[in-house]
Amino acid sequence: MTQAAEESLRVPEWLLQGELAMCPCGCVGKRKKGSYVEKTLSGGAGLLRQVMFSDDVSAQGGLLQRLDPRVKFVSLIVLLVAGGLARNIPTLLAMYAVTLALAAASRLPIGFFVKRVWLFVPIFTGIVVLPATLSVVTHGHVVLTLWHWHGHAEGFTGQGLTSAGLVVSRVAVSISLVVLLTLTTPWVRLLAALRAVGVPRIFILIIGMAYRYIFLLLGAVTDMYEARKARTIGATAHDRGARAFVGATGGALFGKAHQLSEEVHQAMTARGYRGDAKTLERFALTRFDVLAAVCCLALAAAVLTGDHFLGH
Repeated sequence: MTQAAEESLRVPEWLLQGELAMCPCGCVGKRKKGSYVEKTLSGGAGLLRQVMFSDDVSAQGGLLQRLDPRVKFVSLIVLLVAGGLARNIPTLLAMYAVTLALAAASRLPIGFFVKRVWLFVPIFTGIVVLPATLSVVTHGHVVLTLWHWHGHAEGFTGQGLTSAGLVVSRVAVSISLVVLLTLTTPWVRLLAALRAVGVPRIFILIIGMAYRYIFLLLGAVTDMYEARKARTIGATAHDRGARAFVGATGGALFGKAHQLSEEVHQAMTARGYRGDAKTLERFALTRFDVLAAVCCLALAAAVLTGDHFLGH
């Protein structure tokens, strides 16, 4: 029996059957505007799925997964400084190519890695640097005319586009390095590495608690919304009652969070917690870690040297 046939026997029939989609032309049904509360909760559930996927990826036997978290964190800082000092786009593009190679060597899905980086770059960085590409902000040679003002061509300048490309490429490299660190390092080991390199204990405590219990609070909000939805007869109305429910839910969630924080703090202190992140495995530098650190320093030196020659 083939593998596809075995999977079809294990999967229920109702999961394999397709559903009729809602046609936008109105021949099957009308599209309804979704609730903003439901969309927010769906987005939170998607975030939780991404975190669970990141935990699975960090447990794989890739290149960066085998490195000591302290070495990865210090190497990240070194490469971030090198990327921040780079003044030429080809240098940053070469660094971005290195991050893609490291992602492939760490068994990360390249498509997921690229989307996770470039989802934020155009939205935030592009909006910030877009005005700097215009001649009214950055003077220079106009390469694309948009309008004329008193007989002078106004539009995108070559100097402005170069500056914008430099900023966007630098941000892309920086985000890629950070994503590499977070996807290839379990959260507990990353916190322990931060504490080992001298990050204050209070910051580790706040970050660890916020990361751990934000998903618990998200689950509480989801349960409250599902309970209200199950007790609602008819279509959900987006009116004053829905806004009142959001306000009441926020107040109830604040009360639950306060009570939960007190209980968790008492339980942790009763078990001897003093603010340090502990792991079952002790950190120990190996030859592979030392070699990786040397390669990182060599890469940073090559980036700065090559950028210096490109600048001249």
